Amino acid sequence: MKTEDDIKNAVEVLRRGGVILYPTDTVWGIGCDATNADAVARVYKIKRREDSKALICLVDSDARLQRYVRNVPSVAWELFDCVDKPTTVILDEAVNLAPNLVAADGSIGIRITQEAFSKSLCYRFQKAIVSTSANISGEPTAQNYCDISQEIIDAVDYVCWTRRQEHKPHRPSSIIKLGKGGEVEIIRK
Repeated sequence: MKTEDDIKNAVEVLRRGGVILYPTDTVWGIGCDATNADAVARVYKIKRREDSKALICLVDSDARLQRYVRNVPSVAWELFDCVDKPTTVILDEAVNLAPNLVAADGSIGIRITQEAFSKSLCYRFQKAIVSTSANISGEPTAQNYCDISQEIIDAVDYVCWTRRQEHKPHRPSSIIKLGKGGEVEIIRK
């Protein structure tokens, strides 16, 4: 299957409120429309994860990020410009996202992806996409497609074909929380 067709199929499923499995700039992820509360609830159910544990989302550009955070602090832009590996930034004042995706304090973990497939997927979908590791909560992270349990595969509506044959080490993103007063907290290196 051509990558363009794979993206087209995934976008159709996302637009219908479905859940997908897809390769990201880090590990394989479970994804859905980050603005659709029912789809987000399904992701929590698939992962068997409490909805009090926030999920992150991916966007393709600076402009798209600004749709989902009321005021992006300048330190966030500096961070995005200088990091050399995938980095999720937790920002305050999330807007225009499913309420069950936003943390209790009003923050959201968001990452601007630079990897070709996930960037193109976000661009074609024109919205933020949930990105959480393709595993049951508490189980090992699925670095490659071959690491994903059949239970997870069976629970989603579409499994992307791109990069299924890949077998190399992948790591989750770094996570950095930016506080209201400009504090920087490293959650995961």
